[in-house]
Amino acid sequence: MKGRITSTIIRHIGVISESSRGWRLELNMVSWNGAEPKLDIHDWPPDHSRCTSRGTFTHEEARVLIKLLKKEV
Repeated sequence: MKGRITSTIIRHIGVISESSRGWRLELNMVSWNGAEPKLDIHDWPPDHSRCTSRGTFTHEEARVLIKLLKKEV
């Protein structure tokens, strides 16, 4: 299908938070459309079938994100 965006999680780094619906805000290395993997933050359902954008973080989510990033460096 032309114009379809594909994502492949190359490496799961960690979960930042989880909603009551089971969606998890995750830090991953993701390849979008077969490109070189990049650090990526998105909300994912349990089956990782799709994702939603995320642009804001609670203080606790920011703390967890910083801890995960420090492990990566």
